[in-house]
Amino acid sequence: MNLVRRFADFLFLAALLVALVGLFSGLSDHFWSLQTLNTVANRIPSLALAAIGMTFVLMAGGIDLSVGSISALAGAVFGWMVIDQGAPLPVAFAAALGAGLACGAFNGALVNWLRMPSFIVTLGVLEGARGLAYLATDSQTKYLGERLGFLQGTLPGVGLSTAFFLAVALMLISHFAITRTVFGRHVVAVGTNEEAARLAGLSPSRVRAAVFVLSGVLAALAGLCHVSRLGAADPNAGSGLELSAIAAAVIGGTSLMGGRGSMLSTFVGVLIIATLEAGLAHLGVSEPIKRVVTGAVIVGAVAAEALRTGWVTRRLNRAN
Repeated sequence: MNLVRRFADFLFLAALLVALVGLFSGLSDHFWSLQTLNTVANRIPSLALAAIGMTFVLMAGGIDLSVGSISALAGAVFGWMVIDQGAPLPVAFAAALGAGLACGAFNGALVNWLRMPSFIVTLGVLEGARGLAYLATDSQTKYLGERLGFLQGTLPGVGLSTAFFLAVALMLISHFAITRTVFGRHVVAVGTNEEAARLAGLSPSRVRAAVFVLSGVLAALAGLCHVSRLGAADPNAGSGLELSAIAAAVIGGTSLMGGRGSMLSTFVGVLIIATLEAGLAHLGVSEPIKRVVTGAVIVGAVAAEALRTGWVTRRLNRAN
């Protein structure tokens, strides 16, 4: 039953993505082109990485509102290390990822030890990490040129960036981790019923700590991908990234109540959001209208997914 349901979920999302591409291709003469597809693909790594981390957290029954600020902090730390401290690139890269790991560990520690709601904890870290990003950059953009250019390098004849392939690889690894490993089963168990998981001998606190650390590291990597694309560390980067990551995960069928989700479907959710933004840009839609349309489509997609999931469940229950 679960396998059939997951396959039906994925087909629904794929159909929605194809419909969006068809709609914008019909409305714009230049949307359906290799250049546009490459542009969309090369802009999604940051969102994809943040959404993967968000999916881990949501499946474990939590939420992480700090990913946008963590991504900005990671970029700021990288810029500070390279420009102000003259650190070698590998050291600066590791320091940036370490900042994300520290923030994720801090989130997990407060949620576990103080039993604070993850919504409140990560909301506080959202503000704190953003403030640290401003401090690290003196509230100024640090221009880094091509220091992280290898993430934007493209394969000959393909036009897709290294960052895109990195995001796809991590998505596949995460999908394997959730569906084929003990850790993945523990995440699902804790998100489905924490008390039952504890009675079965699992440690919900360890699972929560692990998913928040993963989310922090992936958010930091998302920030570095953003730095590589812009060639600069901007303390304002990542604003709203957490909302887009949550939207991509929920569009992909991840439950906000925990216990259910799919990395493959989350990635399709990322593609849907990226296609929508690119299509509206091709049509010359103004930024305020673009935000209204994007929000409406996200809500509509989630509502349609909820209705469709309920219909499929009823059909399968009747069949059994």
